[in-house]
Amino acid sequence: MNNILAKLPTTIQIDGSQGEGGGQILRTALALSMITGQAFELINIRAGRKKSGLMRQHLVCVQASQQISQAYIEGAELHSQRLYFAPQHVQSGKYQFQIGSAGSTTLVLQTLLPALLLQNEASELTISGGTHNPLAPTADFIEHCFLPCLKKLGIGVDFKLNKAGFFPIGAGEIQITIQPWLNREKLDLLDCGSLQSIDAFAAVLNLSEEAQIVQRELATLNKRLTLNSQQHFHLKGISQGNTVYVKVEHQHHTQLFTALGEMRKSAEQIANNLAEDVKYYLNSKAVVDEYLADQLLLPLALGQGGRFTAQCISEHTRTQAAMIEKFIDCNIEFIELDKTLFQVNIHVK
Repeated sequence: MNNILAKLPTTIQIDGSQGEGGGQILRTALALSMITGQAFELINIRAGRKKSGLMRQHLVCVQASQQISQAYIEGAELHSQRLYFAPQHVQSGKYQFQIGSAGSTTLVLQTLLPALLLQNEASELTISGGTHNPLAPTADFIEHCFLPCLKKLGIGVDFKLNKAGFFPIGAGEIQITIQPWLNREKLDLLDCGSLQSIDAFAAVLNLSEEAQIVQRELATLNKRLTLNSQQHFHLKGISQGNTVYVKVEHQHHTQLFTALGEMRKSAEQIANNLAEDVKYYLNSKAVVDEYLADQLLLPLALGQGGRFTAQCISEHTRTQAAMIEKFIDCNIEFIELDKTLFQVNIHVK
């Protein structure tokens, strides 16, 4: 063991209690470590959360990262609050990862995607677990908002939802093909252009009164928003749940707003809350919402940089920026233009 440690590269020290203190610190550290080849030691993992340490979905992120980069690791155990990670060589290929719970498949994808798209050959991923989680981007958001935005940067990713997975059963599955990032484009999204359409979509999986729930959600959204269309779509899977989303398409950008059914909330409450999010966005002059703003920082820092406007800059986003600047020689700037309008500039050095 001592001989191995003596040969390990210089380690970046990270305190997991910094900023919002969640799992994003771990996922970003793993992605950037694999890309730069720099080892890191993370302590106080998820110290800002009620249940601190590595949960199952975080452990799968670590194990998946280890598999694609042949990393040397220490502390990769459930509830561990310390992790040492030293990558060797990222290898493109065909991989399958099972979370074994309703843990988020999309967060595992976002951990691996940056490193794999920088390889010379395509990779195929199949990830099993949760696909529609309350505290993670849903499969719908990834497919219809995040990946189309990455396409503007020259990133090609094919995404397929094979089975939906809701808490607590999970058992969903996403399938992804990641093409090498050959032509890196700069992003300039200060203006979303004219409004093209607003469309609502709703689905229920393995619940009684399925048609009623969907009809009530879509009817409520139709009352609150000027919809171009409303659609009941179908899901496959063995779990139970309800998802609804609104797609706001502008000339230069498509933004998605999602909501999940909850036990103690009516279909009308779910749809009304979703409508409020959409109206808040439409009344702002921002191009992207706070969640997409957070997710765009890393791809832009790895590419040619760029700029965009966002509704707000969360603590989550500021923590993400600080993490990126630890590994990459870049500058991420947040400028407040108005209460609901921020400009984000990413300068790559």
